[in-house]
Amino acid sequence: MSEKATLEYNGNKYEFPVIKGTEEELAIDIKTLRAASGIITIDPGYKNTGSCKSAITFLDGEKGILRYRGYSIEELAEKADFLEVAYLLIFGELPNAEQLEQFHSDIKSESQVDEEMKKILDGFPKSAHPMGVLSSLTSALIAFNPSSVNVTSEKEMYWAIVRIMAKFPVLVAWTLRKKKGLPLDYGDDTLGYVENIHKMMFKKPNQEYKKNKVIIDALDKLLILHADHEQNCSTSTVRIVGSSHAGLFASLSAGISALWGPLHGGANQAVLEMLEAIEADGGDTKKYMGKAKDKEDPFRLMGFGHRVYKNFDPRAKIIKKSADEVLGDLGIEDPILAIAQGLEKEALEDKYFVDRKLYPNVDFYSGIIYRALGIPTEMFTVMFALGRLPGWIAQWREMRLNGEPIGRPRQVYTGENLRSFVPVEKR
Repeated sequence: MSEKATLEYNGNKYEFPVIKGTEEELAIDIKTLRAASGIITIDPGYKNTGSCKSAITFLDGEKGILRYRGYSIEELAEKADFLEVAYLLIFGELPNAEQLEQFHSDIKSESQVDEEMKKILDGFPKSAHPMGVLSSLTSALIAFNPSSVNVTSEKEMYWAIVRIMAKFPVLVAWTLRKKKGLPLDYGDDTLGYVENIHKMMFKKPNQEYKKNKVIIDALDKLLILHADHEQNCSTSTVRIVGSSHAGLFASLSAGISALWGPLHGGANQAVLEMLEAIEADGGDTKKYMGKAKDKEDPFRLMGFGHRVYKNFDPRAKIIKKSADEVLGDLGIEDPILAIAQGLEKEALEDKYFVDRKLYPNVDFYSGIIYRALGIPTEMFTVMFALGRLPGWIAQWREMRLNGEPIGRPRQVYTGENLRSFVPVEKR
């Protein structure tokens, strides 16, 4: 017999089924609450509200656990590459060698972006924020791929996924090259997926492209670590936009806009802006650690702690090693990066931060790596979007295949009661 929860209000009792997930998570199914009782729940930010059942990502913030389709993030980051992880998230299983090769081959076959897209890009000034450019370009893809996806057709669904996996890195690279004033590049079909992304972004027109294994490995890991993170703000946006049966590209464009905010994907940009502010004030890390501990001081230490992970961010442990390797390999002497390393050292040793488990998170280390690679601060969130792409696709696909209803939250109205209209001359 299934468990039930009882709600008692105004002398009446209402029973609702309790759902149990595969990791023993419990949820009260209240979809009949309003019809049965006339009452709704209110949960600002939906922190205690499950919007769906999902088989994609498991996250336990208290224990510091993150798994994609049952595989630990630690094992995937160590043993898989980004394209394997993308396939896993989207289709549910790790690909065999033949499936992976076919997936990559199909992506390469769709990697051309219509030349007219360049006219749209030309319309943006160099000062335009890259996230605004990327969101617009992604939305513009609809004009060049106008047919909606028949979600009941496995073939149509597959090719829609392949197209966006192929074209999105081109849009990311173009966004960066526009920012840097470099000619646009389509990349090289002889390279791996992440290698090609790196070449499209960084190849100088007068220089031969040289692969750096340390950099490629770090990029690969960063993209894997950002690939999905359960029902966060941008993912929920993709699902709720898609629930209206909006197309994949339109839903992804909405997700990019949601990711843009400094409380979400913009956090790694905020880390670098904080480091630059500390440098401008003399670079005294001890002073700023003191300010961070002072409750009366408005200063906030960006890139430390996490609203979901209450113990440690498992992704940060993985990417710290890559950050150390990249800085060591490139031999960069950068005062900003030196400040970052100083803050990291003090936070890991300071009792105040250790007791409160305010450890450097993935945004802290990803910001350090991106700066070391020469990626402009405004591009950091674009790189986040590139990593999150397969997660968004997987969530959109799952939502459509599950036939989820259109998202339509309720509200508790707190405005004026019924009033009579007063003519303008009597107001």
